[in-house]
Amino acid sequence: MGGHSIRARLPKGDATAPALRRDPDVLAAFSEDAAHFPGGHAQAVASPATEADLSHILRASSSVLPVGAQSSLTGGATPMGDVVITTSRMNQILEIGRDRVRVQSGVSLTDLDAALREKGLYYPPVPTFMGACVGGVVATNAAGAATFKYGTTRAWVEALTVVLAGGDVLDLERGAVSAHAEGYFEVRGIRGVREVRVVLPRYRMPHVPKLSAGYFAAPGMDLVDLFVGSEGTLGVITEVTLRVVPQRPALCLAFVPFDSRDAAIEFVRALRRAAMETWRARDPMGLDVSAIEHMDARCLALLREDGADRQFGVALPPAAIALLVTLELPPDTTSAQAFDEIGRFSVVDTPLARFCRALEAEGVLDRVEIAVPGDDARAAQLLGLREAVPAAVNARVGRAKGTVDARIGKTAADMIVPFDCLGELLAVYDREFERRGLDAAVWGHISDGNLHPNVIPSSMADVESGKDAIRIFGHEVIRMGGSPLAEHGVGRHPIKQELLRGLYGSAGVEAMRAVKRALDPDFKLAPGVIFER
Repeated sequence: MGGHSIRARLPKGDATAPALRRDPDVLAAFSEDAAHFPGGHAQAVASPATEADLSHILRASSSVLPVGAQSSLTGGATPMGDVVITTSRMNQILEIGRDRVRVQSGVSLTDLDAALREKGLYYPPVPTFMGACVGGVVATNAAGAATFKYGTTRAWVEALTVVLAGGDVLDLERGAVSAHAEGYFEVRGIRGVREVRVVLPRYRMPHVPKLSAGYFAAPGMDLVDLFVGSEGTLGVITEVTLRVVPQRPALCLAFVPFDSRDAAIEFVRALRRAAMETWRARDPMGLDVSAIEHMDARCLALLREDGADRQFGVALPPAAIALLVTLELPPDTTSAQAFDEIGRFSVVDTPLARFCRALEAEGVLDRVEIAVPGDDARAAQLLGLREAVPAAVNARVGRAKGTVDARIGKTAADMIVPFDCLGELLAVYDREFERRGLDAAVWGHISDGNLHPNVIPSSMADVESGKDAIRIFGHEVIRMGGSPLAEHGVGRHPIKQELLRGLYGSAGVEAMRAVKRALDPDFKLAPGVIFER
């Protein structure tokens, strides 16, 4: 309809009654997500293949939880007596164009990347876990390492198909429906209701590169953006159209250990500045850094404890911090060229040579492990090392839950501050963990100022103390102009829901509830996610 209004339609497909699986083994397989959130249990599991299947399930159920890969780190994909709707059968790549791809929500990022690679295309703003599904990535406005250059998922979503709680369907196209000047949308054509008015919250969101903190709200916003990051609480996403880059860059990865955290932060600052100048000037010889990850000393120790250094063939000397830098090079860069430039970096002038000179100036060049373009095996080892860090922590949380106390769950934060505040925030983490005697590891996306402090609990007392520490971190982050909820979402986690109230106030959370009430009056979609039941 255009303007600020949209008309819902009936679902496509045969109107069948999909089977609800209630076998205990099936239910157990869906009872927990990656957060090890306690108490998960499902009423039944449904696997719709069409909009009509999904619509039938929604209309017949009083409480549903849509899930993809269940890779949530917030408990947002842990059922609490709900009918679990898995998108595993909605897994088709529907159309690949020159700069767009249309997929069903159950397509994994791994499968998406493989299909795009065959066409020479590239979807850059992926989270760390490539097993995640597109629907879940959109539902949480997921982000990852390359947000520094490419932004979050939101900036890449061009269209969505969403099935509402009552079974009706919205086809959303970016640019088609924008909020009324008075701050609302109108949805028409819903069965049994003439018109639904969705009044947007009026809170001010922090100005940071990543934000997955409840419902997006801004003057004149696009209706697409209301559903991006809504964590399955406003509708079930069935199709997504994403922008893609028409040419894949050549990637060079560098694992860089530093003995001084302050020196590492200053090096990141210099790389950020150089990259932004490269983009501004469109300088083909500049440093085009798209991502910088970091792992603190405890992360590196965990990797050594688990033998990851031997598994991935990467030396892990004692260090205060290690960086994983992604440098983008021209698409036609070969491994032979790259090795030549590294070998002659003092006499040639190329982006890779400039990077080597920067490493030499920091006194760390001799300790750097590099995967040049084309060396996919080495790149996989360096990326695997980074992914092994959260896996190491999650494994320890799982073991503690199984052997020490079943109430133990993941105790972690997902916080972002303006980059200039990063050193101050790390000092807050140090001070609070040391004061409480907690074993903790901190990693994240340092190029964005996005950090993940994680407690490694040995008792339920550690979990409780860790929760109190995270509350303090959240207040400090908000004070610094950041967000205590950056890229993982809010989910069911009571601390994250508390941090959401701290960010927007109780009135802001109530305004979100009003949005949900308008589109899901019975609160059947993901009840308990973002807000308490």
